[in-house]
Amino acid sequence: MPYSNALHSVIRGRGAYFVGAMARYSLNFDRLPPSVQEVARAAGLGPVCRNPFKSILVRGVEMLYAVEEALRIIESYEPPSLPAVDAQPREASGCACTEAPRGILYHRYRMDPAGTVFEAKIVPPTSQNQKCIEEDLRRFVQDRVRLPQAQLRWQCEQAIRNYDPCISCATHFLRLEVDHGEA
Repeated sequence: MPYSNALHSVIRGRGAYFVGAMARYSLNFDRLPPSVQEVARAAGLGPVCRNPFKSILVRGVEMLYAVEEALRIIESYEPPSLPAVDAQPREASGCACTEAPRGILYHRYRMDPAGTVFEAKIVPPTSQNQKCIEEDLRRFVQDRVRLPQAQLRWQCEQAIRNYDPCISCATHFLRLEVDHGEA
């Protein structure tokens, strides 16, 4: 975008999209163990959650699922026959899409014959959510634009953290300028 150095991802023909805990939860609620579904419902969540201000509840449900899944894996663990596989460096390229805590992470790498990475492209969840965050933030601000600037900034920062708690750690992540013009 002309006003930003951040990547902005879109789905062609559709526009902004959102990845991360709320998307995973809404797409996979029916796959959660009944005990985790019960806790989600007790926390006031339904099978789909689109309210970013409930994202902390969704992350809590994910943590409960992660603990239950870790215990299941530990209980059924069998050591592999080999702890590692030998590999010889060579010229190659590869790409993958993995699920990271904040959402889908796309990455692509190219290596030279010695196995040294000379090109890497990483599309983190933040850049995939960026356009959605900005669009939702514009709507969020409309009803609050008359608040004192410090209060409005604080509420905007809260809203952004609901989507991506890591953004708030970035230096100067939010520049807020309010021009009320002539009333």
